[in-house]
Amino acid sequence: MKNVISAVCVHCGHEVEATPTTYTCPKCGGIMDIKYDYKYIREHLTKEKLADRKDPSIWRFKEFLPVAEDLNYPKLRVGGSPLYKADRLAEELGVKTLYIKDDGINPTASLKDRASALAVAKAYEAGMDTIACSSTGNAASSLAGNAAAAGFKTYIFVPSRAPKGKVSQLMIFGANVVSVQGSYEDTFRLSAEAIERWGWYNRNAAINPYLMEGKKTVSLEIAEQLDFDMPDYIALSVGDGCTIGGVWKGLKDLYEAGFIDKLPRLISVQSTGCYPINRAIQENAPWRPMEENTIADSIAVGVPRNPDKALNAIRESNGIAVNVTDEEILSAMRLLGRTCGVFGEPAGVTGTAGLKKALEEGLIPRDASVVSIVTGNGLKDTANAIKAAGEPISIPADMNLLLKAFQEKGFDLK
Repeated sequence: MKNVISAVCVHCGHEVEATPTTYTCPKCGGIMDIKYDYKYIREHLTKEKLADRKDPSIWRFKEFLPVAEDLNYPKLRVGGSPLYKADRLAEELGVKTLYIKDDGINPTASLKDRASALAVAKAYEAGMDTIACSSTGNAASSLAGNAAAAGFKTYIFVPSRAPKGKVSQLMIFGANVVSVQGSYEDTFRLSAEAIERWGWYNRNAAINPYLMEGKKTVSLEIAEQLDFDMPDYIALSVGDGCTIGGVWKGLKDLYEAGFIDKLPRLISVQSTGCYPINRAIQENAPWRPMEENTIADSIAVGVPRNPDKALNAIRESNGIAVNVTDEEILSAMRLLGRTCGVFGEPAGVTGTAGLKKALEEGLIPRDASVVSIVTGNGLKDTANAIKAAGEPISIPADMNLLLKAFQEKGFDLK
């Protein structure tokens, strides 16, 4: 990998060779970051060359990714999700310019496909045949789908509260699924022990630095879709911290390589039922564990596994930490659907819920430009979708009963 210099520990700064199985720092056990040769990237990739590429997937950004030049690319088309200019929603929220990045259209319906595509690529480079992870749901289904397409075996550990829609994906993709009766922390610990015992490739976000490199491609896409004219803010939901860390890593890589001249501020949004990272920002204190008490299962992480990169991203970007209730999340599901035609799961729309709250509380100016990332599709969790939208009218096939139902609903029929 001529574009990669090394893997650097975010804690002690120790540098090692970035091999496919480089995980945590051998010196202090800290999480690693991939260090790039930006001069090499500038010499081999320009905006014009990028625009000429036909491949819409994340691999169009190969110079920004830690993959071998002769990579046998994973089979599913990951990335290339739409960026919608959401004028109706912007008017309703009272912000000048708003874009919605709908990552729920990825193959397994979440942003996590970006990370899993990198995991599959690195497992292939390492010559392994089995990949494992723990997950609250989306990372699990994304790994199962991407691995299945590439012919890898998977062992996936999920907490027993994971929505059935996500678990059903795992089973359909042929994963070996272990439902752990406990918290996400319990699930992670058991997966780590199993991975160590059987020597599987480790897709866990807190361990594998390449997953963040996959997630950062959402930033690269946003930049290209905006013709590299960056917004003032990017809003997104936060769970274990890997996604917001990846978004910031992508922005910094673009900046250092000379593709953008402005770094957006990040809006970190968590649920009031579980917000250990945001609490650390708001209290300017070390993060502490919290209970996992929110309908947004994908971000219900009481012991975040990537807190350092997440906290660094928020602080370095002069970002904002916003907490929203489950009711505000359900409201955001309806709002995005009604104004944009975008169907997001609870965790997927949490960023938009936080943007609405930030505007209401005057945390960001009304003349700002914002991108809100929807990280997962609503079909992942139909139970909460029904909770958000309500039940349909249910009547016998009788016009009089239809008229009565319309009157009760207050429909304005002319």
